[in-house]
Amino acid sequence: MKEITNRQKEVLDFISTFIKENGYPPTVREIGEHFGISLRAVQDHIAALQKKGFLSQSQKRARSLSVIDGVQRKDETVCIKVPLIGTIAPGKSLLNKDNIDRYISLPDPFVKSGKSYFAIRVNGMSMKDAGIIEGDTAVVELLETVTDGQIVVAIVDGAVAIRRYYKETNGVRLQAENPEFKPIFSEDVQIVGVLSSILRAY
Repeated sequence: MKEITNRQKEVLDFISTFIKENGYPPTVREIGEHFGISLRAVQDHIAALQKKGFLSQSQKRARSLSVIDGVQRKDETVCIKVPLIGTIAPGKSLLNKDNIDRYISLPDPFVKSGKSYFAIRVNGMSMKDAGIIEGDTAVVELLETVTDGQIVVAIVDGAVAIRRYYKETNGVRLQAENPEFKPIFSEDVQIVGVLSSILRAY
Protein backbone atom coordinates (compact mmCIF):
# COMPACT_ATOMS: atom_id res chain seq x y z
CA MET A 1 0.00 0.00 0.00
CA LYS A 2 1.14 3.56 -0.62
CA GLU A 3 2.33 5.77 2.24
CA ILE A 4 -0.11 8.29 3.65
CA THR A 5 0.47 11.80 4.94
CA ASN A 6 0.34 12.69 8.64
CA ARG A 7 -3.06 14.37 8.24
CA GLN A 8 -4.43 11.39 6.29
CA LYS A 9 -3.24 9.11 9.11
CA GLU A 10 -4.99 11.36 11.64
CA VAL A 11 -8.22 11.16 9.63
CA LEU A 12 -7.88 7.37 9.31
CA ASP A 13 -7.23 6.98 13.06
CA PHE A 14 -10.24 9.19 13.87
CA ILE A 15 -12.53 7.11 11.62
CA SER A 16 -11.24 3.85 13.14
CA THR A 17 -11.65 5.09 16.73
CA PHE A 18 -15.11 6.53 16.00
CA ILE A 19 -16.28 3.16 14.61
CA LYS A 20 -14.97 1.29 17.67
CA GLU A 21 -16.65 3.65 20.12
CA ASN A 22 -20.00 4.04 18.35
CA GLY A 23 -20.49 0.92 16.23
CA TYR A 24 -20.88 2.96 13.04
CA PRO A 25 -18.63 5.30 11.00
CA PRO A 26 -18.63 9.11 11.18
CA THR A 27 -20.14 11.36 8.53
CA VAL A 28 -18.05 13.72 6.42
CA ARG A 29 -19.44 16.62 8.47
CA GLU A 30 -18.44 15.00 11.77
CA ILE A 31 -14.91 14.49 10.49
CA GLY A 32 -14.74 18.09 9.31
CA GLU A 33 -15.99 19.42 12.64
CA HIS A 34 -13.45 17.31 14.56
CA PHE A 35 -10.49 18.65 12.56
CA GLY A 36 -11.89 22.10 11.85
CA ILE A 37 -11.59 21.68 8.08
CA SER A 38 -13.98 22.06 5.15
CA LEU A 39 -16.18 19.27 3.80
CA ARG A 40 -14.21 19.44 0.54
CA ALA A 41 -10.94 18.88 2.42
CA VAL A 42 -12.46 15.88 4.21
CA GLN A 43 -13.66 14.43 0.90
CA ASP A 44 -10.17 14.89 -0.56
CA HIS A 45 -8.62 13.01 2.36
CA ILE A 46 -11.19 10.21 2.06
CA ALA A 47 -10.61 9.92 -1.69
CA ALA A 48 -6.85 9.72 -1.13
CA LEU A 49 -7.24 7.04 1.55
CA GLN A 50 -9.54 5.04 -0.74
CA LYS A 51 -7.06 5.31 -3.61
CA LYS A 52 -4.23 4.14 -1.36
CA GLY A 53 -6.28 1.17 -0.13
CA PHE A 54 -6.98 2.21 3.45
CA LEU A 55 -10.71 2.99 3.23
CA SER A 56 -13.77 1.75 1.40
CA GLN A 57 -17.06 3.60 0.99
CA SER A 58 -20.46 2.90 -0.53
CA GLN A 59 -21.93 5.78 -2.49
CA LYS A 60 -25.46 4.41 -2.05
CA ARG A 61 -25.85 4.86 1.70
CA ALA A 62 -24.84 7.21 4.49
CA ARG A 63 -22.28 6.33 7.15
CA SER A 64 -20.64 3.74 4.91
CA LEU A 65 -16.95 4.41 5.54
CA SER A 66 -15.06 1.28 6.48
CA VAL A 67 -11.40 0.75 7.40
CA ILE A 68 -10.09 -2.01 5.15
CA ASP A 69 -8.96 -5.15 6.97
CA GLY A 70 -5.23 -5.42 7.34
CA VAL A 71 -4.41 -1.72 7.62
CA GLN A 72 -4.86 -1.60 11.36
CA ARG A 73 -1.86 -2.26 13.59
CA LYS A 74 -1.40 -5.90 14.56
CA ASP A 75 -1.69 -5.02 18.22
CA GLU A 76 -4.93 -3.12 17.69
CA THR A 77 -8.13 -5.01 18.54
CA VAL A 78 -11.44 -3.92 17.09
CA CYS A 79 -13.83 -3.32 20.00
CA ILE A 80 -17.29 -1.82 19.55
CA LYS A 81 -19.77 -0.56 22.14
CA VAL A 82 -23.10 -2.27 21.55
CA PRO A 83 -26.40 -1.20 23.18
CA LEU A 84 -28.00 -3.91 25.32
CA ILE A 85 -31.77 -3.72 24.97
CA GLY A 86 -33.87 -4.20 28.10
CA THR A 87 -37.61 -3.68 28.52
CA ILE A 88 -39.27 -2.42 25.34
CA ALA A 89 -41.22 0.79 25.92
CA PRO A 90 -44.62 0.73 24.15
CA GLY A 91 -44.78 2.84 21.01
CA LYS A 92 -41.04 3.44 20.82
CA SER A 93 -38.47 2.06 18.38
CA LEU A 94 -36.34 -0.84 19.56
CA LEU A 95 -33.16 1.25 19.79
CA ASN A 96 -34.78 4.20 21.55
CA LYS A 97 -32.59 5.33 24.47
CA ASP A 98 -35.38 4.45 26.90
CA ASN A 99 -35.01 0.79 25.89
CA ILE A 100 -31.24 0.61 26.40
CA ASP A 101 -30.10 -0.88 29.72
CA ARG A 102 -26.40 -0.25 29.14
CA TYR A 103 -23.62 -0.69 26.60
CA ILE A 104 -21.33 -3.69 26.33
CA SER A 105 -17.95 -3.72 24.57
CA LEU A 106 -17.48 -6.58 22.13
CA PRO A 107 -14.31 -7.50 20.19
CA ASP A 108 -13.84 -9.17 16.84
CA PRO A 109 -15.08 -11.83 15.91
CA PHE A 110 -18.36 -10.98 17.69
CA VAL A 111 -18.54 -7.69 15.78
CA LYS A 112 -16.99 -6.36 12.57
CA SER A 113 -15.76 -2.85 11.93
CA GLY A 114 -18.11 -0.74 9.83
CA LYS A 115 -21.28 -2.63 10.82
CA SER A 116 -23.93 -1.73 13.39
CA TYR A 117 -25.17 -4.03 16.16
CA PHE A 118 -27.31 -4.28 19.25
CA ALA A 119 -27.65 -6.99 21.89
CA ILE A 120 -30.75 -8.43 23.48
CA ARG A 121 -31.38 -11.04 26.16
CA VAL A 122 -33.07 -14.26 25.09
CA ASN A 123 -36.33 -15.06 26.85
CA GLY A 124 -37.85 -18.52 26.51
CA MET A 125 -36.75 -21.71 24.77
CA SER A 126 -38.36 -21.32 21.34
CA MET A 127 -34.94 -21.55 19.60
CA LYS A 128 -33.30 -24.21 21.78
CA ASP A 129 -32.71 -26.63 18.88
CA ALA A 130 -30.63 -23.92 17.21
CA GLY A 131 -28.50 -23.69 20.36
CA ILE A 132 -30.16 -20.51 21.63
CA ILE A 133 -31.53 -20.77 25.16
CA GLU A 134 -33.06 -18.55 27.81
CA GLY A 135 -30.47 -16.34 29.49
CA ASP A 136 -28.26 -16.06 26.41
CA THR A 137 -27.41 -12.66 25.00
CA ALA A 138 -28.01 -12.42 21.26
CA VAL A 139 -25.73 -10.07 19.31
CA VAL A 140 -27.67 -8.82 16.30
CA GLU A 141 -26.47 -7.00 13.17
CA LEU A 142 -28.85 -4.21 12.19
CA LEU A 143 -30.37 -5.17 8.83
CA GLU A 144 -33.76 -4.67 7.23
CA THR A 145 -33.28 -7.00 4.24
CA VAL A 146 -32.90 -10.69 5.03
CA THR A 147 -33.13 -14.03 3.22
CA ASP A 148 -35.05 -17.22 3.93
CA GLY A 149 -33.61 -19.37 6.68
CA GLN A 150 -31.74 -16.62 8.52
CA ILE A 151 -32.31 -16.22 12.26
CA VAL A 152 -33.72 -12.75 12.72
CA VAL A 153 -34.97 -10.43 15.42
CA ALA A 154 -38.43 -9.21 14.49
CA ILE A 155 -41.15 -7.13 16.08
CA VAL A 156 -44.64 -8.59 15.78
CA ASP A 157 -47.63 -6.94 17.48
CA GLY A 158 -45.27 -4.91 19.65
CA ALA A 159 -43.35 -7.96 20.90
CA VAL A 160 -39.80 -9.00 20.04
CA ALA A 161 -39.28 -12.46 18.56
CA ILE A 162 -36.12 -14.38 17.61
CA ARG A 163 -37.02 -16.84 14.87
CA ARG A 164 -36.00 -18.20 11.47
CA TYR A 165 -37.38 -16.01 8.70
CA TYR A 166 -39.32 -17.35 5.71
CA LYS A 167 -41.17 -15.26 3.13
CA GLU A 168 -44.65 -16.57 2.40
CA THR A 169 -47.17 -15.61 -0.31
CA ASN A 170 -49.32 -13.63 2.10
CA GLY A 171 -46.73 -12.41 4.56
CA VAL A 172 -43.96 -13.84 6.68
CA ARG A 173 -43.48 -17.06 8.63
CA LEU A 174 -41.29 -16.86 11.72
CA GLN A 175 -40.28 -20.42 12.51
CA ALA A 176 -39.26 -21.59 15.97
CA GLU A 177 -36.52 -24.19 16.50
CA ASN A 178 -38.52 -26.10 19.08
CA PRO A 179 -41.46 -28.36 18.14
CA GLU A 180 -43.37 -27.16 21.21
CA PHE A 181 -43.71 -23.68 19.65
CA LYS A 182 -45.96 -22.94 16.68
CA PRO A 183 -44.71 -20.73 13.84
CA ILE A 184 -45.81 -17.11 13.73
CA PHE A 185 -47.61 -16.04 10.56
CA SER A 186 -48.07 -12.33 9.98
CA GLU A 187 -48.41 -9.70 7.26
CA ASP A 188 -47.14 -6.98 9.60
CA VAL A 189 -43.60 -7.85 10.66
CA GLN A 190 -40.75 -5.44 11.27
CA ILE A 191 -37.38 -7.09 10.73
CA VAL A 192 -34.78 -5.41 12.92
CA GLY A 193 -31.67 -7.48 12.29
CA VAL A 194 -29.95 -10.82 11.79
CA LEU A 195 -28.35 -12.92 14.52
CA SER A 196 -24.57 -12.46 14.51
CA SER A 197 -23.46 -14.39 17.60
CA ILE A 198 -24.55 -15.67 20.99
CA LEU A 199 -22.96 -14.80 24.34
CA ARG A 200 -23.44 -17.20 27.25
CA ALA A 201 -22.24 -17.06 30.84
CA TYR A 202 -21.66 -20.30 32.72
